[in-house]
Amino acid sequence: MPTLNIVLVEPEIPQNTGNISRTCAATGARLHLVGPMGFTIDDKKLKRAGLDYWHLLDITYYESLEEFFEKNDGPFYYFYTKAKHIHSDVTYPDGAYLVFGKETRGLPEELIHDNPENGVRLPMINNDAARSLNLSNTVAVGVYEVLRQWGYPDLRTEGHLTQFDD
Repeated sequence: MPTLNIVLVEPEIPQNTGNISRTCAATGARLHLVGPMGFTIDDKKLKRAGLDYWHLLDITYYESLEEFFEKNDGPFYYFYTKAKHIHSDVTYPDGAYLVFGKETRGLPEELIHDNPENGVRLPMINNDAARSLNLSNTVAVGVYEVLRQWGYPDLRTEGHLTQFDD
């Protein structure tokens, strides 16, 4: 199965990180958590949102963004609201890293400034009152776009009704 990496830079809300953890567990994506975080990893809200999927996670922790970049090679795709490219117009290779910023401020401006061609966005209405989507929703949309492009490798794409099994 190809490798998809989800990177959360300084996440602040444990419920979002829990939901994202569950998305990663259910899709086989690797999760990278870059500190400092706005909660502790044993936060009960984080664990509750992730439910009983924690044992399915491939998760790595980093003290800082500098440490993350020292240990990973990319390619990196930075999700932010002012990016030039629409998420579904990008072709994501095996080993792609989808990078998301903190809930209140997004990614560091220097990182965005230095990597404009790798910035991607989700389309939204043209209204300043709608600043952005929820982080966990944005991650889910990004993950499933990559998996769609890859043909949903190693994922179950059919279900069945247990009551009517033959």
